Amino acid sequence: MLSVLSNVLRACAQKNGAAVVMSARTYADFTTQATFEIKKCDIHKLDEAPATQVVMTRDEGLQYYRTMQTIRRMELKADQLYKQKIIRGFCHLYDGQVDIFFSAHMELSASQTLFTSSQEACAVGIEAAINLSDHLITAYRAHGYTYTRGGTVKEIMAELTGRRGGIAKGKGGSMHMYCKHFYGGNGIVGAQVPLGAGIALACNYMGNNELCVCLYGDGAANQGQIFETYNMAALWKLPLIFICENNRYGMGTSVERAAASTDYFKRGEFISGLRVDGMDILCVREATRFAADLCRAGKGPVLMELQTYRYHGHSMSDPGVSYRTREEIQEVRSKSDPISLLKDRMLSNHMASVEELKEIDVEVRKEIEEAALFATTDPEPPLEELCNHIFHNNPPLEVRGTNPWTKLKSLN
Repeated sequence: MLSVLSNVLRACAQKNGAAVVMSARTYADFTTQATFEIKKCDIHKLDEAPATQVVMTRDEGLQYYRTMQTIRRMELKADQLYKQKIIRGFCHLYDGQVDIFFSAHMELSASQTLFTSSQEACAVGIEAAINLSDHLITAYRAHGYTYTRGGTVKEIMAELTGRRGGIAKGKGGSMHMYCKHFYGGNGIVGAQVPLGAGIALACNYMGNNELCVCLYGDGAANQGQIFETYNMAALWKLPLIFICENNRYGMGTSVERAAASTDYFKRGEFISGLRVDGMDILCVREATRFAADLCRAGKGPVLMELQTYRYHGHSMSDPGVSYRTREEIQEVRSKSDPISLLKDRMLSNHMASVEELKEIDVEVRKEIEEAALFATTDPEPPLEELCNHIFHNNPPLEVRGTNPWTKLKSLN
């Protein structure tokens, strides 16, 4: 990369008629770590809050940047495939659909950034603070978490297009993706929350010092089953982090019109709470680490509210502009985009170069394009696999009085 960078710089100098001797910048020239001041969390039933002075290393920053860009570009490609009717059915994008001003087929240069979403800092920040041996369950906006939990871009894209190489063998689609210690992707609003409590109860029972992160949106926060789960989790002191991803809008309406109280971090009443800047990956990381430490010390559960924003509609069927203004969306994009915030921090603290981050962008786009090609050419699962994979490593079995093998024989 350094030789390429040197050639680029030299070419630019020659183009301007300057005869200069260029010296390639080495990795040793970069700052290996830096301390950042972050926004203080609001707290509920806590004597102390997460730190506001935090350290990030160069390696961490580069990894965060790559992962957030991968999630964003993956969802951008999913948006394109949906508009081309290659992805069908429901599709709730974690980081959003393409801006109305961009063509579905537009290719951006390495120096361009397309703001399509804002929730990447939530997924990447949470994962930076817990272990892969911990457990995570979320609602239907699940593509980003499927990736951070260990799924590949190729598996996720193939699942969206219903192909055999998908992470759920092409049978789950957008809302039903799973991998080790990741329990979906659940389509019923709020129903994953009691399931998350069950996972946390199993962690307690096994005594393995693991915890469960259970995510839901502001639209689900008024569900009765969530309050029932608060009660059980607090009663049994479960190692459970409830996380409300408050992106300010449910299905077509603002939080102010849907909830008498929008202080979601206080909704647990008797449960410790944190309200966090969900647009800042370092704020999310430190708050999650703080909550995880409480849970592992037997002081759980903890309720976190991540204040984030969705630039797009609730789902692909929602334009997202009938209940808010374009000016509001643009203001958030220009001031609070999580990838831009991380990028600016790294550049201003000499932790990376513009060229290095552009190279990551190019690599990410290549990975996404290769995954999309696979997702559009891999075969669909055959009919005889209809009842496979209901249980792990189990042969086909009769489901509701129907055996797929018997049905196939009758058709022949």
